Amino acid sequence: MKLSSSAAALLLAPLAVTATPASFFGSGQDVIAQDFPVDGDNPLEFCTEPSSNLLDIKSVDLAPNPPKPGQTLKIKAEGVLHERVEKGAYVLLEVKYGLITLLRQRPDLCDQIVNVNLECPLEEGPLVLTREVDLPAQIPPGKYTVHADVYDKNDKRITCLDAKNIQF
Repeated sequence: MKLSSSAAALLLAPLAVTATPASFFGSGQDVIAQDFPVDGDNPLEFCTEPSSNLLDIKSVDLAPNPPKPGQTLKIKAEGVLHERVEKGAYVLLEVKYGLITLLRQRPDLCDQIVNVNLECPLEEGPLVLTREVDLPAQIPPGKYTVHADVYDKNDKRITCLDAKNIQF
C-alpha cells in the first residue's frame, strides 16, 4: 500500500470503547466511553479531546467513504491553524493491517505537505486542503488502522487522528 504520509495522516482520532470490566466478585462497573469524531463524511476520530490542538479541524470529507481499492479517493479538509507551523514539525505515523504493523515512521511534516500543494511555514488562520489519491486495485482485503500524531518543532501537538478498522 503506497500512500503519502500526508494523505495517510488525513485518513486518520481515539476510538474509546465501552467495556464492562470484571471484578473479583463478579460484578462490573460500566466505563464511560468518550468518542471525539471528526465532523464530515469520514471514519476519523481525534485521539484525545482536541480543544488544545494547534489545528482546529472543522471537517474532513472523503469520497468514497469508506475508500475502495482501484478508485480515486477525494479528500477535502477544512480547519483553522492557531499558530504558525515551521520546518521541523513532524508526524508520528503508524499503519496496521489487522495486528501487523506495516509502517511506523516519523516523517518531516513540511517535506510531506508539498504532496497536498502546501508548504512551510504554514501560517496561522484558515486552512483548506483538497487532494485526490488513486488507490491501487490490489490492496489486500482486510482491516486497516491508521494513526497520525502531528507535532510542531517544539513538540506541541498540532493534531492527532485515528482511522480504525477501515475495511478493504
